[in-house]
Parts: sequence; C-alpha cells; structure tokens
Amino acid sequence: MKDDDRAFRPGKLPLEYLDGLLSRYAHADGRLVVGPGVGQDVAVIDMGDRCLVVKTDPITFATDQIGWYAVHVNANDIATSGARPMWMLNTILLPEKQATPSLVESIFDQIHEACRDLGITLAGGHTEVTWGIERPMVIGVLIGEVERSRLHRAADARPGDCVLLAKSVPIEGTALIARERQQELLEHGFAPEVLERARQLLFDPGISVVEAAHLAADCPGVHAMHDPTEGGLATGLHELGHAAGAGLILYRERVPVLTEGERICQFYGLDPLGLIASGALLISVDPEGMAFVLDRFQRAGIPCAHVADLVSPEEGYTMMDDKGRRPLPRYDADEITRVFASGL
Repeated sequence: MKDDDRAFRPGKLPLEYLDGLLSRYAHADGRLVVGPGVGQDVAVIDMGDRCLVVKTDPITFATDQIGWYAVHVNANDIATSGARPMWMLNTILLPEKQATPSLVESIFDQIHEACRDLGITLAGGHTEVTWGIERPMVIGVLIGEVERSRLHRAADARPGDCVLLAKSVPIEGTALIARERQQELLEHGFAPEVLERARQLLFDPGISVVEAAHLAADCPGVHAMHDPTEGGLATGLHELGHAAGAGLILYRERVPVLTEGERICQFYGLDPLGLIASGALLISVDPEGMAFVLDRFQRAGIPCAHVADLVSPEEGYTMMDDKGRRPLPRYDADEITRVFASGL
C-alpha cells in the first residue's frame, strides 16, 4: 500500500501534513490578523479599534456533559487571545434511535448553563438526527472580541521565553475516562471515592482556563498563551513552539500531574503528557516578567509552574527527565483513543 493510501489514525492530522495543507489552501485577506496555522487557537478579524476572535471545536469523545464541554473548550481558546467570549452557535448531531427529547433537552440545558456562567449569548446553530453516528456530537462556534492593543497571538511567543503551566494535567482526560469508563475501573479495583474525585475534576479545578487566561493577559512580558487539548501537554508544547518558530525543552519533573490522572494512566498504559489536557494553560513570558506572573497566580490561588523554555529552532523539541535529555514525544492521536479503541 502506498503511503498516500493509508488512512490517518483518529485524532489530529500530523502537524507537518496539516501545515502543508494550510500553506496551500489558505488565502490572504488584509483584515485577517490571525489566519489558519498550526498552534493558532483562533482566527482574528480586524474590525477597526477591536478585533473579532472566532473559534470552532467539536466534542467527539464525551457523551456525559457534552454540551457543557462544547462551551468551555471553545471559550478557552477565545480567552487565550486575551478576548472575551461573547456569542456562540452550536451544531448538534444526534444518533438515530438515541435522539430522545430527554437527550436533546439535557444537551441544551448544559449549553445554557455553561453559557450563563461565562456570560455568553447563545446566538444560533443547527440540530439534527444524523445517520451513521454512534453517539451525540456537538460542534461549537464561538465569537469573542478584544481591543487590538490587548490581542495575544501564539506566533508572538519567541525563543528565550519561559513557558509556564497554569493548573495541572491531564484534567479533562482524567475526568472523561472516569465518566465514560467508570464501571470497568470499579471492576478493576478503583475505589469509588477516587473515581468520584476524578469525575469531579471536570468542575474542580475544572476544564475552564478563562479566568487564568484573563489573569495572564494583563501581565507585563506575557507574549502568548495556548491551551493544550487533544494530544495533551506534549502536543500543545509542539504547537506553541511551531507557532513561535522556536524549539523547546520541557523539564518533566516540574510538570504537575494529577494523582488520579497518574493512576488512571498507569492502569491503561498511557502517557499523562499525551492525554487530552483541557483545563491547563500554557503561558509564554519573557524571563524578566516570569516572577510577576508566578506571584500573580499565587495570589489568585491558581497553581502555576515554570515547566519549559523556548529555545532556538535548531535545538528542536526535547525533554529533560531522569533518563537525561531526549526527544519530546508528540501525540497526533490522543492517548485517550487507545482507551476507547481497546474495549477493555
């Protein structure tokens, strides 16, 4: 079989392949401040003294709280630009024979609750019962706005910056597995109280980084923000470095990994750095501004640690751990796909 005929694995398209696609098919527009690009969380459109910030993201792994996920993961990306999330549209696809009124209303309730909590207006969308899918899917489109002078772009990160991680990993992946695989984890000896803590990570510390991003956006020396999602922290770091045109070194021992996440990853044989990581925020800041950011987060009660540095592109992407310095892995297929594909 030729390489061109091989199907991609579930997950993100390989970074290099996607980069090539975007370079061929994206079109220039004078008002497009931020367009398609690897590591770019959002599109940004010049509206004069303000910019519209636009994001779309689907929820395909979760079934429980899917509407709530859809709002928060899109709001996170809007917030990384320094913008306020404001208007949302959703496309809701429902599988045949499961599209009951109770399911539809629960998804709408979740979207409404999350929008209310973040001050977002539900502006429209589309809902249908769809042939050929096995579980509900929600594709969100979220629009925000920001003053041009307050806009943060992933491409503004630069070699020499320190990379901070707010909160911990893998918040979403841990909560998602605990919710979707609770019974099998109970059958394999996980204590109910451990799984309940894991399930509640969705809300505490939560998958939202809107507060953290707004906190960082006002700090001097902050050049860029990025929220690692599918593919985990390791892939998020690759994306940030790619957007910045830089290399990167990760200090593995500095990465705060949730206890529940570590245990679930050990059970399934997963790398916590490759598990979907919504709820964490990467902040690229110049070394002179790092102490101010760390102090501000400490005062706000949000954990924040210096976990990586952006370096020259010639140095590539590496990780320091107890085995020394080695290549930083990248997970185009999120580690969670191994759980859902295994049927354990």
